[in-house]
Amino acid sequence: MATVTLDDPRPRLPADQPGWHAFTAMAFRPLYLGAALFGALAILAWVFGYAPAGALPGVLWHGHEMIWGYAGAVIVGFLLTAVATWTGQPAFSGGPLAALVALWLAARLAAFLEIGKPLVTGALSVSFFVAGAAALALPVWRSRNRRNAPIPLLLLAFAAANALFLMAVAGLVELEPQRLLLAGLLVVAGFITVIGLRVIPFFTHRALQRPQVGHPRWAGQVAMLAPLILAALVASDSPSPLALLVGLAGMLLNLALLARNLHREVLRHPLLWVLFAGYGFTALGLGLGGLALSIAPALLSGAVHAIAVGGVGVLTIGMMTRTALGHTGRKLELPQPMVPAYLLMLLAALLRLAAAWPGVPAGGPLLHAAGTCFAAALGLFVYRYGRWLMSTRADGLPG
Repeated sequence: MATVTLDDPRPRLPADQPGWHAFTAMAFRPLYLGAALFGALAILAWVFGYAPAGALPGVLWHGHEMIWGYAGAVIVGFLLTAVATWTGQPAFSGGPLAALVALWLAARLAAFLEIGKPLVTGALSVSFFVAGAAALALPVWRSRNRRNAPIPLLLLAFAAANALFLMAVAGLVELEPQRLLLAGLLVVAGFITVIGLRVIPFFTHRALQRPQVGHPRWAGQVAMLAPLILAALVASDSPSPLALLVGLAGMLLNLALLARNLHREVLRHPLLWVLFAGYGFTALGLGLGGLALSIAPALLSGAVHAIAVGGVGVLTIGMMTRTALGHTGRKLELPQPMVPAYLLMLLAALLRLAAAWPGVPAGGPLLHAAGTCFAAALGLFVYRYGRWLMSTRADGLPG
């Protein structure tokens, strides 16, 4: 009897060859690389004295560019890559992806150069997220994928927070811009809960070969809503006792859901423990935020940077390294020197929290060390993953 060979019907490409078509094959490729390069340069510029005096002066530039510039690029890159898996629809790629990345780059340039009011920055930056939400919504709608229908709306909420912040800076609305920066960061914390509660149980199941841990639907919804409600309270300057309740409840619930996936073997897998660490820092930031907005305002900087460096910084480098391995056709084994990169980002979080401790003078060696560690971690990611992100998959498959 003749033997029938069942070959993979997908077309094969030359493996690991750099090129424009490979670079624009999926959204994670240009957006992860752009985010890492920009994040490293922007944080170094800030901690070593760059203080723009244009349309986005001082800390407003720093906050906007790290929240809607760095974190925004990673979020959109991840979501537009993941939605192809969630829905079975073709990946967002090619010319439309290049145009989206150009919007992101133009927004960064405008934020750096614009003087007067940040109107061009606002138009470009908000358009990036609106276009990203549309690109995300289309495959969700085509596939009737109800589970993921709220995700484009969350991205639109992020765009709205961006627009509101820039309108406040321009004097078009009577709101405090720095409060809106915190609100935008809390929306990022909402993304962290949504994504983290999906990928951490699944990645833990895959790595440890243990049954995947589920959680009640209501618990996931409340865990996501806690930072979003806190963001709304911050933006509207609502009564602080409610902020205390929401912040502490959000911290405890998110830590409890995270602990359900914890196992001693997690520490043997850097691709896992980095995600646990980032999610844990985010939950801690929610609790500190509730305290800072109610009874301990001196903790506000600590709350902000627990989420911004401990949550966003640690979790984004963990997600970028893990998802880029799978989507570039490589084994899920963390390459060198990425464990040192993880440790540098964790050290950046701890140093930044120490610098934010009540009574510690602003600036100084702790802040410089934290920024240097943050940038070095992203630099190691670019060094190790940069060529992979610009090249065809190692297995020769499309993507």
